[in-house]
Formats: sequence, C-alpha cells, structure tokens
Amino acid sequence: MNQELGKAGEDLAVKFLRGKGYTVLKRNYRTAYGEIDIICEFSGGLVLVEVKTRRSQRFGLPQEAVTPVKISHLKKAAYLFLESYSKPFRFVRFDVIAITLVNGETRIEHIESAF
Repeated sequence: MNQELGKAGEDLAVKFLRGKGYTVLKRNYRTAYGEIDIICEFSGGLVLVEVKTRRSQRFGLPQEAVTPVKISHLKKAAYLFLESYSKPFRFVRFDVIAITLVNGETRIEHIESAF
C-alpha cells in the first residue's frame, strides 16, 4: 500500500513539475546509495526531487521525513548521476515535493533548494 501511495505521489509530482515547465529526465534513478525519485532539467539547471506523500499528518509533515541520512544518500546518488551524464548544467539543486492526500483533497508543496 505504501508503494502505491508513493507511486501515486510521484505521478502527481511529475504532472505538477511539467506544468511548471520542468523537463523530466529520469524517474526512480537507483544507486547503491538509494533512489532519486525525479531528476529534471529547468532553466539550464539540474533539479533532483525527493517526493514524500502522506495520507495524514499524524506522523508529521511529509517533508519532515527527509532526514539528514536521506539527504546524505541523495547527495551521493546525485554525484553518481552527474558522473554518468555528459551534459553540463548551470546549477544543481535539490527540491522536495510534499504531498498530502486527505479526504479527497490533494495539497502539493514544492520546496525549492530544500537542502
């Protein structure tokens, strides 16, 4: 059930990002350090996006689940992606998209340069 929720959240995030003019390069980029949910290009820069989706705030806000350990792993995974990708970027940024799905209402918060 958590995987279904995560996939639904990532699908919403991709639609949201494309609506803002982002070009999605990869989804679910897996490395030994973990997975980067969405990798995009925007304004000549590389944007690596962590998506957190929740059905309630009982355990806190979705973005609060992006822990220091998770951030460390995302940075290492991003380095591996950059080593394998030949195109230069003007900047590299880490964003978080926090999605809350409660009572049929969807709330999306895009936190740019989250860490």
